[in-house]
This record gives sequence, C-alpha cells and structure tokens, in this order.
Amino acid sequence: MAQESNSESIILGIVSATTNRLNPLQPVEREFMSLSALMYESLITIDDDYMPKPLLAERWEASGDGSSWSFTLREGVVFHDGSPLTSNDVVATVTEILRLADDEGTTNKGAHASLKYFIKKITAQDERNFTITTSRNNFGFIYAMNFPILPASQVQADSPPGSGPYRVEQFMPADHIWLSYNSYWWGAKPDITEITVMFHKTNKDLITSYEYNRVDAILTRSMTAAQYRSSVNSLNLTYRTKQLETLVLNHRSYELEDVKVRKAIRAALNMDVIAQSAYMGMAMRTDTPLPSGTWMYQADEATFRQNQDLANRLLDEAGWTETNDEGIRTMVRNNKQVKLSLRFYVYEEQDNSVRANVAGQIVSQLASVGIEARLSMMSFREVKEKLDAGSFDLALASFNMDETPDPGFLLMSGNVGNYSRYRSKAMDDLFKDLRRATTREAYQNKLFQIQSLFIEDCPFICLYYRAGAILTRRMFTKTRDIREPDVLKGIEARQN
Repeated sequence: MAQESNSESIILGIVSATTNRLNPLQPVEREFMSLSALMYESLITIDDDYMPKPLLAERWEASGDGSSWSFTLREGVVFHDGSPLTSNDVVATVTEILRLADDEGTTNKGAHASLKYFIKKITAQDERNFTITTSRNNFGFIYAMNFPILPASQVQADSPPGSGPYRVEQFMPADHIWLSYNSYWWGAKPDITEITVMFHKTNKDLITSYEYNRVDAILTRSMTAAQYRSSVNSLNLTYRTKQLETLVLNHRSYELEDVKVRKAIRAALNMDVIAQSAYMGMAMRTDTPLPSGTWMYQADEATFRQNQDLANRLLDEAGWTETNDEGIRTMVRNNKQVKLSLRFYVYEEQDNSVRANVAGQIVSQLASVGIEARLSMMSFREVKEKLDAGSFDLALASFNMDETPDPGFLLMSGNVGNYSRYRSKAMDDLFKDLRRATTREAYQNKLFQIQSLFIEDCPFICLYYRAGAILTRRMFTKTRDIREPDVLKGIEARQN
C-alpha cells in the first residue's frame, strides 16, 4: 500500500498546454486553478463541512439588515515580494474583477465574474479594515469572498505575487512550474517545501508519466484514473468538481409542459447505473442542484430511484396511452395522432465519448417506457445555440456552479441559466426569501424549501457532479472534502 513520506519535495503532474500567465483572476485551465490556490489566498476559506472560515480576513461582521459587511484583515500578512497586505489591495482586486466582468472587449470574464452580483461598493477604512455594501444581504454572501487577493499595483500583471504558502521560483509554460515554500507566510512551515509540477499535453501523456514514476501524483478527470482504485501501490483520492451535469427539459415543448411527463422521464432513468458505467464511478450523484452530503442538501433518494411502473402510470395519466408499431407512445392532439418523440441534443466532449455513452443510455431507458428520444450529437456551440433559441426538447448540459449555495440562475424565471424556460412564482418568491435570510438556519430552511419545490415541479433533471481524481503514491493531505478549486488543499499543512 502507498506509504506516507516526510520528503520535503513532491513532483505533481497536470494537463496544461495553454496557460502562459499566472494571474489567477483570468484562469484558462481548470486544473491550473488548483495550483493557483497554493500561491494566492482569499479572504475566507470553505472548510470540510462547507462552512466559511477566516483566511486573510481575520473576522467579519454584517450590519443588522445584511446590506453591508465590515472586514478586518489578518495582521502581519505580506506578499511574496515582502510588501504588506492592506485593505487597498482588496479594493484594487475587487475593482479589477468587476472591470473584467463588465468588459465587453474580453471573452474571458475571469473565474470570479459573479462577484458583480454581490458587491455594490467597497471602501477601505484603514490598512486593515474595509466595508462592502451588497444587494445580496444574506448568509450566502460570505461564500463569494473566496477570491484571490493581489497587490494593488499588480492586479493585471502576468505573474503577480501572492500571499500563499508557496511562491514561484520558475515557470515555463507548457513545460513545468517550480514552487518553493514562502518564508514570509503567516502559517506554520509545511512538511513539503518544494513542489514541481510537470505539464502534459494530454491525459494519456499524464497517465503515462504516472505509470513510469516520472511524477509522484497527478490531478486528472480522465476515466483511466478509475483503474487505479484497487491498486496496492497507489492512492486514489476523489474530488468533486464544480461541473453539474443535467438533463434539460424544455417546458415550451408541448410534450414536456405537463409535469407528469417530466416526472415520468425522471422515473424512467437509472442515474446510478449511468454514472457508474459511463463515468466508471468518477461522478457524484445529486438529485438537486446542490451537492449531496453537505449541510445545504435535502432530497429523498427513494423519489429518484428508477421506477418504470411509476413512469408508465404517469405517462398514462398524461394521456400518452397508446403505442404504435415501434413501441412509441402516442396521443390524439388537435384531431391528429402524435408520437411522444423528443429532439435530444448533446455536445461532444474532447478526447472521449463519455457524453455520447450517457446519451445512448438515456435514449435506451426512455425507450423502455415508450418515449422516443431522437439523439443528435453536435458541437458545443451548436447545442448552445439550440438552448438559447429554445429549439430543443431534451439536452445534456453542464453548468459551472458557484461556491455560493444559490442556484437561482438555473431556476428563477427568465434567468441566464434557465434554459428549461421554467416559470414559477412560488420558486421566484423562495429565492427572494433566500436572499434575505441572514442566518445559516434561515438560509438552510429556504434551500430545503427550494429543493422540495424542485422535486415537485421537476423543472429539469440533475444527474451528477463530475468528479476528478488525485492519483498519488504518498498521502499529503488530511482534507476530508476535496473539491475544486482547492484540490490540493492540505498540502501546505503539517501532517503530524
């Protein structure tokens, strides 16, 4: 079995072919963000229980109505270049994030563009204290404070210094990066003081490096990583990505405007089998837009188990009672017999056919209850055009979920991610209430109500969060809940 090591250095491997600058405000590759988290720190961190904890911000306090938040920075923090962290650095970083979010001339709005919905104004009182006013006066606001802080004079620099436990000694794009322990860091000196990260063009190259012992550990979302689960010479640590996979149902399609049909589709699917067979277990099931196993999640698993008897009964009640010679359900509509035949659009994924595999299983499982799903594989751009135009019935679509537990962009009427065209005044009101809930208990209660209504209305179907794997020959973290972007969280902590 893989053994723990007290070695002061480690060699990691990731796929990185396009990152040529280190500024964490505009990342271009998912895995690279895990490295950035070792160099750059945020005001807060999110612990293993998915609760916000102090990091660069020593403490914070909300006003009575939650419309403004006062922060105090940790004392004695300096950047890698020795300059002190001040409130002006936070103000400058926020200003740059908001500028990028509103810059019509750039396609890369940055990883923290959603901050524009949380911050109306930020003001520095002195070197350690600043105030943020917000229209999101609720408990979820503090989660949005998880963005990297840069020196005010270098927010647009290619390689700005951070305040994290590791600093850059050498960076060669598409080749490697060498990190060393930051002696200025305010935390305790870690066991691992040097990290070399080798970059690879493809996941195949990455896995090969691991197999031939060129690296000690790798970060990957490749299905190939699943084969190492039972290896006695390797540890396989699963992490949750931000990527939520869904089956979008177009409510403007007459076949799907009836909630009974949408629920029948949900009952016809065996998501556990799909996740296990298509993703080889590298997916984490969830029945609502919120990640399972967290304080914010509530769903009755029995509701989401495959139940073909229930699916058939719901379809009968919806009026889809007869089947034609092909086994497809029909009904008479406007004096004409029509088939329960749905346009199903799926975009292809680079380097693998996993989405096509998932789509094929969905087609097969729907066919077993008399629903025809006419599958078309397209490019991402083509499917996005279909979603924007509402010219589809079913679509496999993934969403990059925010760390703030608020899926309103998917469920509120007319919102940017609501491709299902779902409209519910009750749901809209619940989100309004959520965004006024200033305590965790009140916030959790509203999230539970939102999920209950989500289950009842079935606006779309959640499949799973995509998972990644850390393959390693040595344990370097005690973190219990490993998730993006803090995949390497814990490597900076002393392990004894």
